[in-house]
Amino acid sequence: MLPAAAAAALPLDDDNLLPEILLRLPPLPSSLPRASAVCTRWRSLISDPAFSRRFRIHHRRNAPLLGFIQPFDVGPSFEPTLEAPDRVPPGRLSLQSDLHHFRVLGCRHGLVLILDTTRFQLLVWDPVTGHQHRVSIPTGFAWFGTVICGAVLRATPGDVHFQIVLVRDDHEMEESRALACVYSSMTEAWGNLILTPIPFRTMVSIDVLGVLVGHSLYWMLYGTSSNILQFDLERESLALIPVPVNKSDFEGFILMRAEDGELSLLSLSGFTAQLWKRNISCNGVPSRGIVRTVELDKLLSLDSEEYVTTHGFAEDNNLVVLRVGIGTIFTVQIESLQFRKVTDNSKWYYYPFESFYAADYETSSFP
Repeated sequence: MLPAAAAAALPLDDDNLLPEILLRLPPLPSSLPRASAVCTRWRSLISDPAFSRRFRIHHRRNAPLLGFIQPFDVGPSFEPTLEAPDRVPPGRLSLQSDLHHFRVLGCRHGLVLILDTTRFQLLVWDPVTGHQHRVSIPTGFAWFGTVICGAVLRATPGDVHFQIVLVRDDHEMEESRALACVYSSMTEAWGNLILTPIPFRTMVSIDVLGVLVGHSLYWMLYGTSSNILQFDLERESLALIPVPVNKSDFEGFILMRAEDGELSLLSLSGFTAQLWKRNISCNGVPSRGIVRTVELDKLLSLDSEEYVTTHGFAEDNNLVVLRVGIGTIFTVQIESLQFRKVTDNSKWYYYPFESFYAADYETSSFP
């Protein structure tokens, strides 16, 4: 029988078992660089692109929230939220570009989608690798003054290819309608326009970013009636979902994915946050009802003179982003009530950026 010390060392000498152990390191920026410093053999394994891909796939549902993308100065800048040794320097993930007039449409799967309003183009940017991919606006969206919302996503974790989904409202015809179009980096082409009627004087909200739940993207509509615009990625179809409450009654209203994977809504009035989820009644008719109420002043120890506003949703970590007062940002998991103060900053817009990052990580991000 082998001595206990020798038996304990065997797994680290097993070329099949060692990758499985390293694969389960936490997906934080310091994990792989620290492990690669152990020895030449570990560094060789960790630097293998195949291992990097497996690592991303294994942690596909819990990519860390590295920080926020902010649309200021000459281009989008990065503000880190993690503490050392996982804190990524701001300049490392900030975009150095000639953008002058732009709008961030969203962040997802380690990519940032930017509308360049000067050139009327889209820019897909990977802050970790620095890769950029420019795409022309499709026919049907190139109308001066139109409000465009969009989303970028990868089909699978680690995939070099991506899709862009653009949506906008159209009131130029006799009937108001929503338009959508999908771009594939694999074909380098836009698909056909997809249309659905919407209520008169109803518009896609640029204040509430789209959220990915299952195989669908969702955006808030506002105007004469409250609805949610659903884009089914598999069927490439648009549909409307009624909102069960009047948005004007609330100071904040965002879409989010609940821990059970269902589409949910979070309403905010004063210090009271309410989570709405779909229920199925006894006759089979779906409706939405309040499943949780959270008094934020008790959770975050707020005083009566402060105010709270919603600032988006970090999908991979299931975190709601809240601003308290002028510039204190908290992330809160509504169902578990876990919260963390992440920054004190007077800048107004925050786009959660969730991705994998390591100091020596290099890979091709685009085809």
